Amino acid sequence: MSDPRSVARAIDALRRGWPVAIGGLSLLAVETADRERLEAFDPEGAAPLLISAGRALTLKLANQREAAVPDAPVLVERVAWLDFDTATALADPQFDLATPMKGPFRAIPVTEPESAAAALRLARIAGVLPAFFVLPNAGDAITPADIDAHEDADRLRIVARARLPVAGAEEAEIVAFRTDEMPGEHVALLIGAPDGNPPLVRLHSECLTGDVLGSLKCDCGPQLHAAIAAIETSGWGILLYLRQEGRGIGLINKLRAYALQDQGFDTVDANTRLGFAVDSRNFAVAARMLALLGQDRVRLLTNNPEKVAALEAHGVQVAERVPHSLPPNPHNERYLATKRDRTGHQF
Repeated sequence: MSDPRSVARAIDALRRGWPVAIGGLSLLAVETADRERLEAFDPEGAAPLLISAGRALTLKLANQREAAVPDAPVLVERVAWLDFDTATALADPQFDLATPMKGPFRAIPVTEPESAAAALRLARIAGVLPAFFVLPNAGDAITPADIDAHEDADRLRIVARARLPVAGAEEAEIVAFRTDEMPGEHVALLIGAPDGNPPLVRLHSECLTGDVLGSLKCDCGPQLHAAIAAIETSGWGILLYLRQEGRGIGLINKLRAYALQDQGFDTVDANTRLGFAVDSRNFAVAARMLALLGQDRVRLLTNNPEKVAALEAHGVQVAERVPHSLPPNPHNERYLATKRDRTGHQF
């Protein structure tokens, strides 16, 4: 049986720059390590570099085909000039314009592909760049199944609820959900009272910059307030506030994506250039929240067909997709166009 503490310890180790073991691999995260830790981990200087296929494509690695799965694992052969500084430049796209790559770099067959893919997922969960020095491991290790369990939405449960009048909806109740494994609590805002009809539901992913600071780079803050208003007008509905910042890559990596956007990359290319999937959110969490609230049929306030498909795949019937469009501003016009043209949003 999976031990939830083992993944929590591995996440803590990654953030502290300590090695972790997954399956048959021992791994040292590039972002949080340093030269001394690399020397202790790999005194022979032989450990290859594990990165994602999206990042490998960005770097135009020799013999690396175009990546259909951006977060799939790619192993880069260790050569004399692939030292810690070069690995940092390979891992972090903020250095792409400033650091000439010595190269050529060569992709080699991935050993332990399941464990390698799990390592990249663990990096995303920990909020660090998905890049590791890799050596064989023969000792105790967590498994890909342990990491699966860490993100298992079925473990979500209700832990607290209270009346919460909010601006735009005075008759509201807040319900908090969590698991023992996942960091952060998801919440639902129930507005109005059930009336026998499917509730109007909005899945809103956390956006500190937009929801709290009023960022104009996205439409998250206005969408949040417009959703509350729409649910209030409908008479009954639920706002699910999902703690999946930056489409699931975390606040720090989202800010890195912002910096890449300032260099001219759109949101899709910024995420894959960092080494992540285009969208890493887990909408099974939303389906589980609705199930715990006793709702298996909803009207969904969204422009994103993927949310409809995800809920229905997890047992929630979407009776109607209700468009949720707001006017652009000069700072988010390209962002909204990217959602329309590259991720299939229907406005």
